Amino acid sequence: MVRLIRNAVDSGVTLFDTAEVYGPYVNEALVGEALSPVRKEILICTKFGFNIQNGEMAGLNSKPEHIRRVVEESLRRLRTDHIDLLYQHRVDPQVPIEDVAGTVKDLIGQGKVRRFGLSEASAEAIRKAHKVQPLTAVQSEYSLMWRGPESSVLKVCEELGIGFVPYSPLCRGYLAGFINEQTKFNPKNDNRATLPRYQPEAIKTNWAMIDLLTEFGNQRGFTAAQVALAWLQAQRPWIVSIPGTTKLAHLHENMMSSRVQFSPEELERFTRAASEIRIVGDRYTGQAAQQVNN
Repeated sequence: MVRLIRNAVDSGVTLFDTAEVYGPYVNEALVGEALSPVRKEILICTKFGFNIQNGEMAGLNSKPEHIRRVVEESLRRLRTDHIDLLYQHRVDPQVPIEDVAGTVKDLIGQGKVRRFGLSEASAEAIRKAHKVQPLTAVQSEYSLMWRGPESSVLKVCEELGIGFVPYSPLCRGYLAGFINEQTKFNPKNDNRATLPRYQPEAIKTNWAMIDLLTEFGNQRGFTAAQVALAWLQAQRPWIVSIPGTTKLAHLHENMMSSRVQFSPEELERFTRAASEIRIVGDRYTGQAAQQVNN
């Protein structure tokens, strides 16, 4: 993974996204090891907001003292003296968003953080936080399989001059076209095993989206994944998606999506066809579903 990350840097990638909860902690340490020799050449984003106890997530926690502690620990694991973009991972209903923004503002004043962002936040939360500390970016799930941000979040980002960062731009790999109803997910380390959208019937029903991507890509020499990523980039010039991968071939495939160009007519026609496909299966369930778009 260190070699993969270094290869990404050598290939021109400059934005790397992690969080304390990934692992937990393991991914931040990996990113720190991989990127410390090239720290001045890249930007590191990480996140706070979960309560981690004994290596397990135990709800949310965005209390100011918790944020400050998490930042110190993240800086140590990332082997850096500053975080380029610090996100609140999920909005904590127990802590006013203004207090969260104020705490990050103080950290920016101390030089430990450069910029502030929110993840899976509502338009209302974005406005409140932005008044206290201007937001650089909002990160939320966004793909051809989940277009929820279009209803209000993208509009408020455009109004306020905030960038938008889609995570799971390939719907956790589904839009690459290699997951089918026979695919088995390991419940120990892959949450897709429990998510409605990755159950066999949903996978089969939603396959019309793969057919649409494949048809468009085959005519132009691009893969389904490259078309899906290019469609996101075509929505707004200030959208920067963060596809994740553990394989070098997929890294290069994802980067090549920048070569996919939609004419205005193609984009309108493709988007209309995608909009006519009814997606089956919620993206989250249970507590995770309650923590998004707050």
